[in-house]
Amino acid sequence: MNGCLQVGFSHFFDITAMTKVAPFKAIRPVRDKAHLVASRPFYTYEQSILEAKLKDNPFTFLHIINPEFNSGEYTEPNSMERFEKVRATFDRFMEEGILREDEKPCLYLYRQTQNGHSYTGIIGGASIDDYENNVIKKHEETLTAREQMFATYLDIVEFNAEPVLLIHPADQDLKLIFQRITSRRSEYEFTTTDRITHELWIVDNPVEIQKIQSRYETMKNVYIADGHHRSSSSNIYGQQKRKDDPEGPHLNFLSYFIPDNEVDIIAFNRLVKDLNGLSHEDLIQKMQSIFEVEKLEQPQEPEQKHHITLYLDHTWYLLKLKPEHIDNNNNTAIDADILTRKVLDPILGIKDLKTDNRIDFINAKDGVKSFQKIIDQGKARAGFALFPVKVRDLIEIADHDGIMPPKSTWIEPKLRSGLTIYSLKND
Repeated sequence: MNGCLQVGFSHFFDITAMTKVAPFKAIRPVRDKAHLVASRPFYTYEQSILEAKLKDNPFTFLHIINPEFNSGEYTEPNSMERFEKVRATFDRFMEEGILREDEKPCLYLYRQTQNGHSYTGIIGGASIDDYENNVIKKHEETLTAREQMFATYLDIVEFNAEPVLLIHPADQDLKLIFQRITSRRSEYEFTTTDRITHELWIVDNPVEIQKIQSRYETMKNVYIADGHHRSSSSNIYGQQKRKDDPEGPHLNFLSYFIPDNEVDIIAFNRLVKDLNGLSHEDLIQKMQSIFEVEKLEQPQEPEQKHHITLYLDHTWYLLKLKPEHIDNNNNTAIDADILTRKVLDPILGIKDLKTDNRIDFINAKDGVKSFQKIIDQGKARAGFALFPVKVRDLIEIADHDGIMPPKSTWIEPKLRSGLTIYSLKND
């Protein structure tokens, strides 16, 4: 796995601020159906695979998110009518006993293991006040339209099934608590077809819950690693609801708290559809004022920060940022930002990574050869491979209220939807 640096955390502790983790009564699958219910987010599946799963597995959570499969009755995506059908299918899963709600508030210890590496953290409620007061730090811009759409979704369906990923400094006391919990039998243990093992422990002992909460209360900040739109939308929804109801589940949102030395950050590489009217030689010449350009004999992953590899017309290049283009006053500048400011915008004319259809993104899990194949098939003209962002960079950017370009990081672990569902209904 790509290495991530553990960050020294003396600056995280402050008696004036603390991170809150709330227990909740999860709605979750009965034990014998957990492996059938849990799913990746629907947008990560190819259409043919999505349809096969919906056809062959009546218990998959994908049926709740795709309530119109084979119904012959279709509504507009992201419409109130569609959201109402989502809620109706969710209610059916509850009525049929596929999902049940825990009797008392709990925390949930979740461990995911893949390729010999384990990720272990706590699923609980994160506070919208912590989000509002910047105890929960952000590093990515959000789109207003998506925020409002998801807030409307929450208002209608009244549940959240996909946790926000929050990272925090490693804590030895927490680690010892987790070890004691994982020595017991887990509630769920199953392996999915992608060879990832999932385990979930229910933490319902009030003393254990209090000890876990106490450790998080010593942390000045936690950081959003994945889920900026979900957390922002949950905050919008919660702040609207508290006007009429000052208490209730809307004051928290479903989150997975995990030590920063356990996550892995993988690069998001860039594919461009055309060269903005430039020839191969023109592009290389323009980039030579910014980079030292070296032709490579074979594909190569970037081996350090400020090194980028380029694949263009069956040729590999190594681009080394020249010293005069390194901003020594901004040590957190990541290569995705440098590439955008130095090449994609001024040379290739790609002004907005969110909206320009001339650029695409591919995570680097499968290495540079994965986008070499795409380019050789004529689906893109060139590809830029980036050195992965380190955890310390993400934290420093968030601490300085900086913003990363879209698709700067692919972060593992990726959680399953439907294992622990957070109900937004008042008891």
